[in-house]
Amino acid sequence: MELIHRELSYQVIGALYKVYNSLGYGYKEKEYQKAFEEELKALGIKYKRELYSKLSYNGKVITGFFVDFQIDDKLIVELKVAEGIYQKHFNQVLAYLKNFNLDLGIVAAFTSQRIIIKRIINQRSAKLA
Repeated sequence: MELIHRELSYQVIGALYKVYNSLGYGYKEKEYQKAFEEELKALGIKYKRELYSKLSYNGKVITGFFVDFQIDDKLIVELKVAEGIYQKHFNQVLAYLKNFNLDLGIVAAFTSQRIIIKRIINQRSAKLA
């Protein structure tokens, strides 16, 4: 079975590890976002940061949210400063994937011990995991 956006996701995950290995733990989410953005620029990867999206129901906007990063119009990256990746993080990224009709999300938690990275697949749009 082939991974979705294999090469791009490997580059993104490598950039996340580089940020954690360089900065370590103890910063706010915004500082990790800025460092990750610098890595994306250095790699020449197209991205949109803090991308706003609306959720509509019956023709009315019922809420809106900001996605940390949309990478190359193919995947979502959400950064967290937490001691783990929790169900609410999965749910958040899955909602973003559905709203943008994308296949793959990556959530990264910068913890006191390590970085935890998980891939999240939007089953409604993805054919391969």
